[in-house]
Amino acid sequence: MIERGWEKKIEPLTVRISTAVRITGLSRSRIYELIQAGELEVTKVGRATLVQYRSLKLLTANIGSSGGGT
Repeated sequence: MIERGWEKKIEPLTVRISTAVRITGLSRSRIYELIQAGELEVTKVGRATLVQYRSLKLLTANIGSSGGGT
């Protein structure tokens, strides 16, 4: 299969909670705490809670630059 250069750069707009847990290494309850605190943006589609991928990237960038967790 031929892969185009632009296809490699596509990032998801949203991810499910379980995926957010896996890619950040944070616990499920911590993810929900961050959502409640307004530190992660979410979108509800039916019963599914989708975390905005850009907010996960911002969160992990802030954790890395501050040297600690939230």
